[in-house]
Amino acid sequence: MENLILQSFIWIGLVGLVLGISLAVAAKYLAVKEDPRIGELTDLLPGANCGGCGYAGCADYAKAIIVDNADITLCAPGGSESADAIATYLGVASKSVEKLTAIVLCSGDNSNSKRRFEYNGISDCAAAQATAGGDKSCSWGCLGYGSCARVCPVNAISIINGLAKVDKELCIACGKCIAVCPRKLIKLVPASAKIHVLCSSKDKGPVVKKVCSTGCIGCRLCTKFGDEGAFIMDGFLAKRDYSIAVTKEEVIDKCPAKCIIKD
Repeated sequence: MENLILQSFIWIGLVGLVLGISLAVAAKYLAVKEDPRIGELTDLLPGANCGGCGYAGCADYAKAIIVDNADITLCAPGGSESADAIATYLGVASKSVEKLTAIVLCSGDNSNSKRRFEYNGISDCAAAQATAGGDKSCSWGCLGYGSCARVCPVNAISIINGLAKVDKELCIACGKCIAVCPRKLIKLVPASAKIHVLCSSKDKGPVVKKVCSTGCIGCRLCTKFGDEGAFIMDGFLAKRDYSIAVTKEEVIDKCPAKCIIKD
């Protein structure tokens, strides 16, 4: 019996030894060697691993640049600095990168916008939206339960009086807040832009005025007094065309709803 147990241990040990040697040989001769440039490019990226570039992280993006010839300007947190560094490393022409920032297109905080009922569920915007369409009277407005703030990797979003607000100095334009907002109120805009229309409601003016004191009423005064093309109408909603600069800042005072602001 003792000999049987000993033999079992010996055989198990031999099998383990053979398998170990086999794995070592396979690791040496079958390993796929990674291009060393991938690691070096990864070091040139900011390391945020935010996924805003469309890849799993900085290392995956660096691999895509080397293997798939991906665009070198996709890293929003790194901006022009990372793009220039990558261009210099690869010996290619540098490309300009416009710094972007997220903005919440709503100004209806708890002081300006009404609530239809008291929501006592999970503090999550998607959950609130799934509860009878959300508690906010404006069906387009920010629900204010902080889903965007929780996914922000740099804590650039705060919930102030029931409204999400972005600190543009902290924002890295990763886009995670855009993906999580159930009402699609957040978008990336040029960080250099100062004038914004903070409303997303496409309802008619009388309907808007009943639920929010700072909602766009579709009066079109911004298109009349603002720079040509800088403000456009989407039905009853005024929107900014960020490709055209605003020089006529008097348009802010002309807006009766005060939803055009300068940050």
